[in-house]
Amino acid sequence: MKKRMSDASELYGRDYHAWANKQIDALSAGRFADLDIVHLLEELRDMGRSERNELENRLVILLAHLLKWQFQYSRLSERWKEFKGDSWRSTIVEQRDRIARRLEKSPGLTSGLSGLIEEIYGDAAGLAAKETGIRINCFPSVCPYTQEQILDEGFFPAHSERRSL
Repeated sequence: MKKRMSDASELYGRDYHAWANKQIDALSAGRFADLDIVHLLEELRDMGRSERNELENRLVILLAHLLKWQFQYSRLSERWKEFKGDSWRSTIVEQRDRIARRLEKSPGLTSGLSGLIEEIYGDAAGLAAKETGIRINCFPSVCPYTQEQILDEGFFPAHSERRSL
């Protein structure tokens, strides 16, 4: 048994694809003693982190663009409004679509979504500040959008008319 485990560990480090196929074969055949449990657990943990990281990155981009839509649009010259509006709208639509697909494929991520939004909002505001030149303290200190608004295809925040940004 130890030899099998060391063979599996060695294969894991040498040829990941072959290792994964051997794990699939062992699981399919019910040969649980042949499984490389240590590395399987590591891979499962990484999968969960990877999915959460993807969701987090997409939410940061989405929130930053919603903030830019709301707070920078009115500052743009007429010449740039059409270009930026279309570009931001496209990014917002794209991120919402990808987030919806991720949540559909991994529904377990939905339960922690509101906490994740709170957690990453500061990153999104920081990104929006860097990209727009608007001082970060001009953005709300907490996310101004509900989870439902963030995910709603039809929601675009009203443009802010504040000029002291």
